[in-house]
Amino acid sequence: MKLKETNALEELGAAIGKGLLAGLAATAAITVSQMIEMKLTKRKPSEVPVKVASEVLAVKPQNQDEKEKVSQEIHWAYGTSLGVMRGIIGLARLKGIPATLAHFSAVWGWSMVMLPIFKASPPVTEQDPKAVAIDGFHHAVYAITAGLVYDALDTGRTESKIDKLTRQLHLHGLIKKLKF
Repeated sequence: MKLKETNALEELGAAIGKGLLAGLAATAAITVSQMIEMKLTKRKPSEVPVKVASEVLAVKPQNQDEKEKVSQEIHWAYGTSLGVMRGIIGLARLKGIPATLAHFSAVWGWSMVMLPIFKASPPVTEQDPKAVAIDGFHHAVYAITAGLVYDALDTGRTESKIDKLTRQLHLHGLIKKLKF
């Protein structure tokens, strides 16, 4: 079966688009996860997005309603945009569990490093282990959802130059000799 070849920009654009859709779905999933957890633990909504926005964007909400609005806007924009990372991982031809683990590591690792820099949270070593576990769980919900959605969107991918080269090498028996 002859597949249409794509060029690099076409692949990149498709990966970014699918990543954004996966990020949007994952943000919805983490939002529901957090809402359920907050109801069970009686935890108040996080002010982390507002703290970061205040540092990065010089946004200064004047009252609680504005804080909640800014927090939600940042939460959805940030979560959706993190889906682009999943798209980049997809370009590397990772799928399924390996891709989800890479995405989870990148997303949660990024937050553990960046939030203390913006003084939005203490370093992970100074946080309550239970809070860290809950945060890890929510980020796992995000990464799993993003992975499932991205992989579902990526099923009809056309043949890329990388795929074509791999197929040609395999047909010539070179891959077997290289023990791939």
